Amino acid sequence: MAKASKPLSARKSSGRASARPARAEQTRARRADAAKEARTAPRVVARKKDDAAVTRVTHETEVRGTETRVERVVERAPKPSLPDVDRAAGRGRYVYCIIRASQPLKFGAIGMDEQWADVYTINFKDMAAVVSDIPLAPLDSTRENVLAHERVNETVMRDHTVIPMSFGTIFKTRDDIVELLRSAYDAFADVLSKMQDKLEYGLKVLWDRDEIVKAIEQEDEDIHRLKTEISSQKGSTYFARMQYGRLIDGALQQRSERYVAEFLSRLRDVSVASRVNRAIGDKMIMNAAFLVQRDQEPAFDRRVKEIASRFDKLTFKYTGPWPPYNFVNIRLKLERAGQH
Repeated sequence: MAKASKPLSARKSSGRASARPARAEQTRARRADAAKEARTAPRVVARKKDDAAVTRVTHETEVRGTETRVERVVERAPKPSLPDVDRAAGRGRYVYCIIRASQPLKFGAIGMDEQWADVYTINFKDMAAVVSDIPLAPLDSTRENVLAHERVNETVMRDHTVIPMSFGTIFKTRDDIVELLRSAYDAFADVLSKMQDKLEYGLKVLWDRDEIVKAIEQEDEDIHRLKTEISSQKGSTYFARMQYGRLIDGALQQRSERYVAEFLSRLRDVSVASRVNRAIGDKMIMNAAFLVQRDQEPAFDRRVKEIASRFDKLTFKYTGPWPPYNFVNIRLKLERAGQH
């Protein structure tokens, strides 16, 4: 499986363009919100700072039927803006993720705050928190701040298995983070062992509801007959239309469930685990996350395209790789010194 840092690339296969699943920054705010909580500090609020902008190149892969379309988007996104406070008043440590590391590591000037941008580790035994310094002040979950949080996680996960921390995890001192690593050492070690060399991919499946309804009307004899009666009937058709609506809703539900069950079954042998999240809107019938072994990424990629080629009335969108947000669930409870 390609490393997380490998850019999206198009390649030819049987005369059709195909592409590896891409990172889509448009989805990152959603993904951060969907992350399982490993929160150790309150979420808090933000100021606008310099409007210094950076150019981001993002990609999204959309598969519809036998055709794969790769969208390349160039957008201007402001750097994260943090609270305008007296920095002499103190700084905290923003925690992005937990990794295994026996020696201190540095990841460069990619952190949340542009004045304290260095990202580094705070270590305990063979465990480490990936952090950067940040003003001790409220931090808002703006899009640019969430993307900055995600950017660091993506950089770290190129070479490390990560336990992503939720957005807004801030500690006051280095000793507080060491205490976190010490007290939750066994839990972190267990999760890192289970997540070793595994990454998350998202898959959404959408349909054109009107198009599917037309197909159902042709395929289902009862619905087709009722539709014909409504069209030809004179006078009130209220009860017939109510019955038609119930039949259509039931048929749509059954077809949606059948599709989802088939897709999950077909992707089972190329993934370690899957999680189905709530579908959003009338068009989406599947919103799932898959945990995939690094060396299985090409097989997962091929299988998604094989499935898409058989369902020309559906649209498949998949993104990744991501940290395993949907497959990590560590809840931490910290107590202030002197409290019981």
